[in-house]
Amino acid sequence: MRILFSSLGSHGHTYPLLPLAISAREQGHDIVYAIDPGFHPTVEKLGFTAVDAGLSIGDAFRQANELHGTPEFRRDMLRQTAVEAFGSVLPRAFVADLEPVLLRERPDLVVFEIVNPGAGLAALQAGIPSVCHGFGKMDETMVPEAMSDLLLEYVAELGIQVPHGQHFGLGAPYLDVFPPSLQDLSYLSDFDRILMRPIPFAESGELPEWVIEHRQPLVYLTFGTAFANPDLLRTAIAGLSRLDAEVLVASGPLVDPAELADVPGNVHVLPWVPQADLLAHADLVAHHGGSGTTIAAMTHGVPQLVLPQGADQFRNAELVASSGLGAQLVGEAFTADAAREIAQKLLRDNDVHAANARIAAEIAAMPHPDEIVPKLVELAG
Repeated sequence: MRILFSSLGSHGHTYPLLPLAISAREQGHDIVYAIDPGFHPTVEKLGFTAVDAGLSIGDAFRQANELHGTPEFRRDMLRQTAVEAFGSVLPRAFVADLEPVLLRERPDLVVFEIVNPGAGLAALQAGIPSVCHGFGKMDETMVPEAMSDLLLEYVAELGIQVPHGQHFGLGAPYLDVFPPSLQDLSYLSDFDRILMRPIPFAESGELPEWVIEHRQPLVYLTFGTAFANPDLLRTAIAGLSRLDAEVLVASGPLVDPAELADVPGNVHVLPWVPQADLLAHADLVAHHGGSGTTIAAMTHGVPQLVLPQGADQFRNAELVASSGLGAQLVGEAFTADAAREIAQKLLRDNDVHAANARIAAEIAAMPHPDEIVPKLVELAG
C-alpha cells in the first residue's frame, strides 16, 4: 500500500507523525511525505519519498502580512497573522500543490496532521480515504473560531461539506495520541477516534557521557525550535543553576550557544540534543510547553516546569499544572528566583512523581503505532 503523509514544516507538527510513518514503512508500505522543502532532508533520511507541498510557516506568515500591506513581522498583528496563515494561506497552498501530487503518486491513503487540513481537503477532492493525526488535547480551544471561519469559507469555495465542529479534522478518522485521562473525550464523542501511543521522535545523535552517568539530578532546559531567545534562557539558567543539580540547556536554532557562554559550572549549553533519548535520563524538564515536549515528558514520567510563550503552550501549561504533573510560570511570574524555587519543589515532591508515574504507565498501555498500521490498511479499503 502507498500512504501519503503530510504535515506543516516544523518539528512540532512533523515529529509526531514520523513514528507511525516509520512503522508503516517497516511493515512493507511505500511512504510518500508531502512537506515544504525545508524538511525534505528529515524525511528522506528515514527512507521516505519527499515531495514539495505547501509553504513554510514563516512564508505563510509573510503572505498573511502582505494581505495587510506589510511583509514584515509585527507583534501587534501576530494573532491576526496566525489566523490567516493557518486558516487560509496554508490550506490553500497545500490543496494547490497536492492536486497534481495525488494524481501522480496515487496513494491509497492520506494521513494529515490536525493543523494541516489542506492535505485532507486535497484527499477529499481526489476521492482518497484520509486519516487525521492529532498531537495534543482536543477541545473547543484547539482552533480559534476566526481560524475555523476562514477555513470554512475555503471549504465552501471547494464545494465540500464537513461535519459541524470537525472543521480541521474534516470528519476523518482521528488518531488520538493524547492520554485518555487528560483528553476531552466529550469533545471527541462524534469523532471516529483511534487511540495510539505517542512515541517521542528525535533525529539520531549522541548524548554526552556525563548525562548517562550523572549522579546529581539532571534538569533539562529548552524553549524549542521557534520560541527561544537569549533573555528567556538567561533568566531560566540564572534560577536553575542555583539548584544542586546538573542543568543541560538546548539553545535551539535561534540562539548561538556562544551568547550563553558565561554560565556556572553546573550548566552545560548545547545547540541541540536528541531530546527523545535525553528525557529517559532527566529528573525535571523546564520548557516552553510545546505539545511535543509536553507529551514526551509525560511518556517518560518526567516532572515539568512549563514557561509558555505562545501558540498552544498556555493551555498545555495549565493542563500540566492542573493535573499535578508539574507547575507553570506565566508572564511576569517567570523570574529566576521563582524558577529555582518551583524547580526545587518539583524535584522533591512525591505527589508530582506519583502523578507522572501514573501518566507514563497509562501512555505505555496505549496501542503502539505498529498495531495501528493494519487499521490504516482497513481504512484504505
